[in-house]
Amino acid sequence: MNKSFLDKLVSGVSHVSVLLFSLVCLYPLLLTYMISFSDENLVQINGFKLIPEKFSFATYQFLWESASRNIINAYLVTIAVTIVGTLTSMLVSTMLAYVMSQKTVRYRNEISLFCYFTVIFSAGLVPWYIVCVTVLHINNTFFGLFLPYAVNVFNVFLLRNYFQSIPDSIVESAKMDGANPFTIYHRLIIPLSQTAMFTVGLFYAMQFWNDWNLAILLMTKKSLYPMQYYLYSLLSSAKALASGQNIVNASNISIPTETVKMAATVITITPVLFFFPFVQKYFVKGIIVGAVKG
Repeated sequence: MNKSFLDKLVSGVSHVSVLLFSLVCLYPLLLTYMISFSDENLVQINGFKLIPEKFSFATYQFLWESASRNIINAYLVTIAVTIVGTLTSMLVSTMLAYVMSQKTVRYRNEISLFCYFTVIFSAGLVPWYIVCVTVLHINNTFFGLFLPYAVNVFNVFLLRNYFQSIPDSIVESAKMDGANPFTIYHRLIIPLSQTAMFTVGLFYAMQFWNDWNLAILLMTKKSLYPMQYYLYSLLSSAKALASGQNIVNASNISIPTETVKMAATVITITPVLFFFPFVQKYFVKGIIVGAVKG
């Protein structure tokens, strides 16, 4: 089909605009990687530059020599929390969303209202902390790193909207064949909702991977520190050492305060950058399809 000059002009401008916007988004990421491999002294003198004046692995060497064992442990904790937390949240969220999507459930509107009510009104941080510590007793436990985030109402409504887009005839035919609600849920609804499952699963995985709030509020054991919170504490310690608040040993070690921030960021985001391209198509499709019916 032949395009007019105006169509070609609009298409060209759109492609150039998207390319420029992509470069603007990519620049901070490239800058972060380059600074992490830069010499600390030159960074403090000349500031941040996209092309390092002198490449150096001193920052990564400092992190490896000073905290390699703790970093590996924090990585393992974060990976475990992300996997277990995502599976738990997906199980609870999909079951709740399936119940709210079924027209035959008597109190499904009341359940939806109750979930929506929690988005608008909250008891606050202090009651939440009291419940977690004195009632559930999940402080300083592995469960405390994911149970408080087991249900996200936005994700539940996204799944509910997607489940409602599945034709009722499929469910009715399964009921006529003698399938019970749980069989319909795990043998029909879940396989037909892979796009939404990948999308919401990515939301939950990113939430658990990037979270450090639960560790600050509920964790005092260093063995349970996730990656985000451990790097935060490591950066605070490096800054304190560099400012002379603590005593540095006699070898007069130079603490890379600026480049270590970027190196910590690189350590955190690199696994996500490798994982995201594999689920990006499900992410985009799930958002579009899940928002059609509501």
